[in-house]
Amino acid sequence: MTQKVTPRSKDYFRWYTDVIQKAELADYAPVKGCMVIRPYGYALWENIQQGLDRRFKATGHVNAYFPLFIPESFIRKEAEHVEGFSPELAVVTHGGGKKLEEPLIVRPTSETIINAMYAKWVRSWRDLPILINQWCNVVRWEMRTRLFLRTTEFLWQEGHTAHATPEEAEEEALRMLDVYADFAENDAAIPVFKGRKSDAERFAGAVRSYTIEAMMGDKRALQAGTSHNLGDNFARAFGTQYLDRNNELRYVHQTSWGVSTRMVGAIIMVHGDDQGLILPPKLAPYQVVIVPIWHDEEEKARVLATVETITGQFGEAVRYKVDDREEYSPGWKFNEWEMRGVPLRLEIGPRDVAEGQVVLARRDIGGREGKSSASMEGLVGIVQEMLDKIQANLFARALKFREDNTREPTDYEEFKAAVENGFARSYWCGSAECEATIKEETRATIRCIPFDQDGKKGKCIYCGREATEKAIFARAY
Repeated sequence: MTQKVTPRSKDYFRWYTDVIQKAELADYAPVKGCMVIRPYGYALWENIQQGLDRRFKATGHVNAYFPLFIPESFIRKEAEHVEGFSPELAVVTHGGGKKLEEPLIVRPTSETIINAMYAKWVRSWRDLPILINQWCNVVRWEMRTRLFLRTTEFLWQEGHTAHATPEEAEEEALRMLDVYADFAENDAAIPVFKGRKSDAERFAGAVRSYTIEAMMGDKRALQAGTSHNLGDNFARAFGTQYLDRNNELRYVHQTSWGVSTRMVGAIIMVHGDDQGLILPPKLAPYQVVIVPIWHDEEEKARVLATVETITGQFGEAVRYKVDDREEYSPGWKFNEWEMRGVPLRLEIGPRDVAEGQVVLARRDIGGREGKSSASMEGLVGIVQEMLDKIQANLFARALKFREDNTREPTDYEEFKAAVENGFARSYWCGSAECEATIKEETRATIRCIPFDQDGKKGKCIYCGREATEKAIFARAY
């Protein structure tokens, strides 16, 4: 493995791609716009899955699976939905050597086909709520692709729920946004703004869309997860109705929400540096890499015996990897595991064995400052405590970076300077015209109208009219 990557300061996009490929997270597929997720990258995705799935099930959701192929007529039933997705659709017209009677859409999202099933399953108020999630792949024909951030095919989860009342649907949409924010901040160590999307940025077919927005290392925004209140739009299109307690026929109210492999890209860009990945311990495939060091066979036997004792203590309490390959030098291994972002490295040589200690090297700090010694006695507790510190430090560092690069400009010129190199938190009058003009002139969009408003009034950053809410503006991926 070549250890050098393009410096972030020189070419951020090249750095990002270099890290993905050199850390063996993913590679380009033979099909343009698609990627192959390699085992190390998929292990990271599996940990993301587990962190989210655990939270979904704790809030009463169950997993199911719906077909990859969707009849074209289903997509066309909800007018706004089809208009929003038409440019991105992949369409199957032939199968089994014959032209299909009806073209099939390769799943871009599953609201339509799931509603076709909900319309069959829901009859009475007793059948509600339905709280279903699925883990799957989707296809959106993207023109400009980038590994993990935007690919033609990607992996994700999509939750789809049905409720008796608008209030229940709204409560569910906000609850799941909180679940996403909790995962992003506590597992991925990524601070996020929670808020509402503007109408222009709203999901096609939704009544309201909510989002968590994160700042990447180049100060651009990334939509890290979305939750949508669909109202009864899809229910009306598909006839998803139920008899209420008064025996009256009503339409269900629905939500959908999703997080994708884009989260892997977010982790890379928020935490990585010029040496490669820096992974938060809660999600890292290996939390600890153990590098034994020896010079002859006698030392090798003593060191490896000690390593076996240590790993016996770790058990399942710590995800670890022992790198005892003889064809590579210790220094080469140090560089490789730094590239792969393993949070903590344990170095054990003959002197360490004699002194009953190990050397600990933190990936989040690096250099001499990140190194310390620890007794082998009670090592599991010491390691777990250090992993907790690394997790907390990554979040605190990312939060400081975001706060240092989020400004509250007082006029439009300051605003333009702010979105050139970070986030701007500014009053917005709610006008779609102001929003569109700002986007045209600055390439910045409204990422969200955050929930944490101060209740004060101000002047719209563009037109100067009275405004009651501030929005987060930024250039985004």
